Amino acid sequence: MFSLAEKLSITAAFVFFMTGLITGIWKYRCMATSANGAAPVYVNVAHRSSLMYAFAALLLAYFAKLSSFSDLTNTLAASAALTYFALAIFTYLIHGWLNDTSNQLRKPHRLGKRILPGWMTPLFMGTLIVAEVGGVAVLGIGALQTIWG
Repeated sequence: MFSLAEKLSITAAFVFFMTGLITGIWKYRCMATSANGAAPVYVNVAHRSSLMYAFAALLLAYFAKLSSFSDLTNTLAASAALTYFALAIFTYLIHGWLNDTSNQLRKPHRLGKRILPGWMTPLFMGTLIVAEVGGVAVLGIGALQTIWG
């Protein structure tokens, strides 16, 4: 009834949406208890991106449903994009928890009190771009072939 790509995407949408709701509670608690009424930057980013990625995952599920490509191709494309959506959210959660930066791309790249190797963040960002844009493009092109073909 549902392809693996659709199942993965809908499951991810649920997990991302719940993460968004829970980080909303975290954000509220930070705002209510801080002197300036603000949550750490990456608590905000984690909250908003989780909600955004939840709806993006639903879009991937629909693209996969319409796609003219094989189930394997659709599953690989969805998995690539969803994995990096999840890794991005996880990174934001860590920075929010540690409250260690207001810009994770500012050099030197930090994780808590540690300085990350200079190649790590650019490599992650490069692979994120390829996986997210590539995965969405494959599913979107497959869907467009179906509706316009």
